[in-house]
Amino acid sequence: MYAILETGGKQFKVQEGEVFKVEKLLAAEGETVEITKVLALVKEDGIVVGKPYLEDAKVLLKVVEHGKGDKVLVFKYKPKKKFRKIRGHRQPYTKVMVDKIIAG
Repeated sequence: MYAILETGGKQFKVQEGEVFKVEKLLAAEGETVEITKVLALVKEDGIVVGKPYLEDAKVLLKVVEHGKGDKVLVFKYKPKKKFRKIRGHRQPYTKVMVDKIIAG
């Protein structure tokens, strides 16, 4: 069984026991986060799709760690004007593990 959920403006296909990175969540390491924005649920007997979300389905995620992603360089320049600017950005993330998918 797997679920398609939405968090941080992105959609993820998850199964129980899977570890993945999401946009930073406001939860401490070791806490459990409940995601109720479940778009679809695929079971052995078929698929259930929400409009837009399933009402009684939820996914429990355990926070493994917080961190920052790789540096992305942003380079701005204007031709013939000697204008150069380099900025770097590291997007914060939260690594989570799927504890349980509750179908309701």
